[in-house]
Amino acid sequence: MPNQTDVVIIGAGPVGLFAVFECGMAKLSCHVVDAFEKVGGQCSALYPEKPIYDIAAYPSIAAQDLIDQLEKQAEPFNPVYHLNQQVIAIIQLNEHGTDWLIKTSIGTEIKAKSIIIAAGVGAFGPNRPPLENIENFEGTSIHYAVRQKETYRDKHVVIAGGGDSAVDWALILKDVAKSVSVVHRRAKFRAAPDSESKLNSAASNGEIQLIVPYQLSGLKGSGGILETVEVSTLDGEKKLLQADYLLPFFGLSMSLGPINEWNLNLEKSHIAINQATSLTSRQGVYAIGDIAIYPHKLKLILTGFAEAAQAAHAIRHHLFPDEIVHFEYSTTKGIPGH
Repeated sequence: MPNQTDVVIIGAGPVGLFAVFECGMAKLSCHVVDAFEKVGGQCSALYPEKPIYDIAAYPSIAAQDLIDQLEKQAEPFNPVYHLNQQVIAIIQLNEHGTDWLIKTSIGTEIKAKSIIIAAGVGAFGPNRPPLENIENFEGTSIHYAVRQKETYRDKHVVIAGGGDSAVDWALILKDVAKSVSVVHRRAKFRAAPDSESKLNSAASNGEIQLIVPYQLSGLKGSGGILETVEVSTLDGEKKLLQADYLLPFFGLSMSLGPINEWNLNLEKSHIAINQATSLTSRQGVYAIGDIAIYPHKLKLILTGFAEAAQAAHAIRHHLFPDEIVHFEYSTTKGIPGH
């Protein structure tokens, strides 16, 4: 007998968790499916200790702390989590898009009236630099995510990459590690302007060593323990950097997996939606967060939060079109148990 719910949310990252709250406020029950063994998405899996600065009312909050607060916020609405499994099929059972059967990779079946896809960038993994014998050091001296800053206390750290992750972690780890070297193929970085300014200032003060324009070219060490990282210019000029750890931050390789088979309007591995409602090209299926796309979309967590609210209200109207709704703020409406 399948589980029964109003909404199945695919993805338990920050936007998926906030969708539970918004659906709950709209009196819609939720089941949540995620491929990870715990909620949190990339925030928990890749950078739990990384500070996030653009969440309203939090000047700074660690990624895992944000997830903990979102989980607590969703708790009054009693969501049911199906973790460590992937949605492999969504089957439309009526023409109105108000009756769906969702199947997962371990045989779980859920009947729902609507679906919200909050799958972030889909199934993801790090882009690995093409270095000989890199697998010998992965997990010991090469990390694609920082889970605990203390791991790098008084160590020589080489960070490779030119985006926000590389710059942000260089700024954080400079106060922890013995040395931080940032390798990038050009002097200009792709990070937030304020962060790049802080990076250049730290380099001027000798707190960070900028290795530009260089790129990774080799690894030296034994027994999974890194000793030096070789870098080179396009002209073949080489140098060795002392390294206990290498942190390559070249982004994520993404795969939509089964989502490709769901007859949605896809644009470059993203799902096109109606910005006003978060509705996809299929009635009853909504997409929010990084996987959703529309003109001038800003890929921010707070944008996903707004899309979650829009989807919840759109679903309520779709399921109960004749209902007269008087919008109420949470301050006057309250939440269960409060």
